[in-house]
Amino acid sequence: MGKEEKEERSETEIRETGSVSLDENRKNHRIKLLTIIGEIEGHEAVSGNTKATKYEHLLPMLAEIEDSEEVDGLLILLNTLGGDVEAGLSIAEMIASISKPTVSLVLGGSHSIGGPLAVSAKYSFIVPSGTMVIHPVRTNGMFIGVEQSLRNMIRTQDRITRFLAEHSHISKERIEELMLNPTELVKDVGTLLEGREAVEEGLIDAVGGMKDALGKLHAMIEEEEKKKASAKGGKNKRLTQQSRQIQEATQYLTSINWITPAREAEEYNYWRRDHGLKTLSVTTARDHLKKAKELHK
Repeated sequence: MGKEEKEERSETEIRETGSVSLDENRKNHRIKLLTIIGEIEGHEAVSGNTKATKYEHLLPMLAEIEDSEEVDGLLILLNTLGGDVEAGLSIAEMIASISKPTVSLVLGGSHSIGGPLAVSAKYSFIVPSGTMVIHPVRTNGMFIGVEQSLRNMIRTQDRITRFLAEHSHISKERIEELMLNPTELVKDVGTLLEGREAVEEGLIDAVGGMKDALGKLHAMIEEEEKKKASAKGGKNKRLTQQSRQIQEATQYLTSINWITPAREAEEYNYWRRDHGLKTLSVTTARDHLKKAKELHK
């Protein structure tokens, strides 16, 4: 891809989805930057004057990030007042399920359903002036005043508190305590946490800015690369060992004329002892001989 074409594609991504690829760093890590701002739009479109994050844009993008060999890690910038619960949780679950290193950074705020989005990354940051608001679930439109409606709202709220607890260091009981606090907010029930308070409560991992978030993501990518290199080395070692074992069995087979199949494992072990090699179990000896025969048919 040419430079002009790359710049044009980058501008289009920023304009349409608020995302950009960060791949010109000294470490040569390919990072995808994703922004979640304004209101989380659900099944109904928000008004034209409201900035919104559309989940139909994010879901396929997150799937592409997981599947692509061209992406090493994901950085998520958040400044949202919340929005549609189902859409927000679906995005949060997608981010949490990504196998690659992920880091989130709360800038202005990550309120309401923005909470699960902030903690869905493997490591989370919040700037000192950032805020998070935890409050009970609310509903718009027609509400039927029956017991089932209340039960459904409680179950929805439980899904949110459970996700927060499972992806952070705060207990479900403490989240519910903050969520039902009647003394903090003027027109609502709940709690507003500033940057350091969110960390002290265990909701966010650390206070920091862009430098800290990128630094952490680079470190996580490097750690992932080391794990892959180690796993590859272990696989190569096993393959080398298997190759040596087959080679030994082949050497034995070429040194004999014929042997009774029932005694081949026993005779092979006699040969191994004579050559200073470790004896094998009957099953392992037969397996090595079988593979050696197949290889040299």
